[in-house]
Amino acid sequence: MKTTAMKTVYATILTMVITASYAFAGGGSMGAEGLSLLTIVFAGFVAMVVVFQLVPAVILLGGMLKALFSLTRKSEGVAEANNHKH
Repeated sequence: MKTTAMKTVYATILTMVITASYAFAGGGSMGAEGLSLLTIVFAGFVAMVVVFQLVPAVILLGGMLKALFSLTRKSEGVAEANNHKH
């Protein structure tokens, strides 16, 4: 069972491959200055990898912060309960 996100990723990659194949078929001037299409596609791929790695990192950071602040609240509650006993 494929999720919607995976279908979107597959469609994006397929679109990039089709576009790149048309660009290579067109030829163009080989001595042009600047970045080649292959370099731009590679940089885009690296950027996608970085973004896809950031998503789980942000989720983990949020979970750690939530746990940290919930522990602080629990320890304050325990301290208040101990103060009322005495």
